[in-house]
Amino acid sequence: MGAGNEKILPPVTALTEPYWAGCREQELRLQQCDACGQYQFYPRSICSHCGHNELTWRRVSGRGRVASFSVVRRPMSEAYPAPTVIALVDLAEGPRMMSSLADADPDSLAIGQAVAVDFAEWSEDIFMPVFRLVTEEKQP
Repeated sequence: MGAGNEKILPPVTALTEPYWAGCREQELRLQQCDACGQYQFYPRSICSHCGHNELTWRRVSGRGRVASFSVVRRPMSEAYPAPTVIALVDLAEGPRMMSSLADADPDSLAIGQAVAVDFAEWSEDIFMPVFRLVTEEKQP
């Protein structure tokens, strides 16, 4: 496999391992503050809302809505086909995360559309969260 065929893998650290372990198990996990109850993404050692340092990893719904998106129409390498939709997703639990929208028609997307998390295998150890559009009937 040539260098142009390999995806860039994120670093796995002691702080982020629970997140990646959840992804390998096909579940989206976020940190929740034990003091204020707020969820946060990306992983941090303290709460981004109140500064408390006691955080618990919790499985979340993986549901959300498209807050914004951009269509990448030129691939940066063979590992990343185009077009690709990169989206900001407002999760039902509160945090906003950046991800890609899988199997989405770039010309029919709209802000506010409902999405649900899925996982794409990038390597033996890394399963990347991606989102797919869902119909309103499937939204809880």
